[in-house]
Amino acid sequence: MKKLGLVAGLVIAAFVAVGVYLGSTMLGGATVKVESSFVIPAGASVSAVAQKLEDEGHIISADGFVLRAKLLGSSDPIQAGEFKLAPGMSQAQILQAFQSGDVIRRFITIPEGMPSIMVQERLMAEELLTGDIEAPLEGSILPDTYAFERGQSRASLIEQMQLAMDKYLAEAWAERGPDIAVETMRDALILASVVEKETGKPSERRMVAGLYSNRVKTGMLLQADPTIIYPITKGKPLGRRIRQSEIAAVNGYNTYTRVGLPEGPITNPGRESIAAVLNPETTSALFMVADGTGGHMFADTLAEHNANVEKWYAIRRERGEM
Repeated sequence: MKKLGLVAGLVIAAFVAVGVYLGSTMLGGATVKVESSFVIPAGASVSAVAQKLEDEGHIISADGFVLRAKLLGSSDPIQAGEFKLAPGMSQAQILQAFQSGDVIRRFITIPEGMPSIMVQERLMAEELLTGDIEAPLEGSILPDTYAFERGQSRASLIEQMQLAMDKYLAEAWAERGPDIAVETMRDALILASVVEKETGKPSERRMVAGLYSNRVKTGMLLQADPTIIYPITKGKPLGRRIRQSEIAAVNGYNTYTRVGLPEGPITNPGRESIAAVLNPETTSALFMVADGTGGHMFADTLAEHNANVEKWYAIRRERGEM
């Protein structure tokens, strides 16, 4: 009986020794020659992955890879995704990378103030994403840089962006200042979208938010040019001057003919514009006009505003624009 146990033990030891030898020579010894990416489809078996590695010239033997996975690999399953194979990477390291899920992350940026129709176009132009999408609801996307994986669906990325907006808006709303001009988170989002489009100068966001807050509170027309453009282009650049007929148009967005806020956001506002609306500058300003530097001149009275408008016209005449 003892002899049989000894024999069995020797057989097992020999099997393990052979496995370790094969694993080290057929797997561990060979290395990746050039940097490349390797894609593991969802649901792929270890054998299928090993064969794909061999077919693409990354390892000598698919059988050797499978053997190491069984004898020397961890119990963690191989993950799906795209992996980076670096020069000199041993096959033991490849296996570890596959099991740890250390996938390649790519990034896509949605700038502050990008309207939803352009978000759709940007995602549809990214060839490594999959699936068709419609333009998301305006104002539902939080501008930011997002990581994605090859083969990820565009719909899932949109959902991630929308969840980020919901989370930030709720956090910002909880920190809102007293006596602000809006009563709901949606109205804050709408007004923030106007502020986002009205200034390209981060330093004056809170001032612009304060001015428009004053207009909302007093019942004045907002008279924000971007609200004229939105129904025409869905937020894309107009590419020309606004026509008088467009200024006079009556619709749910044009704040030259509509008292109060537009019926919905006119773009996807960033964090700073939302924060500005929820904590605006304390000001008595009611008017603003461009100052020629990308910012604005502000005024409390119509007389002051008209004087600022004359300054702006003089700047434009010097530039040959009038």
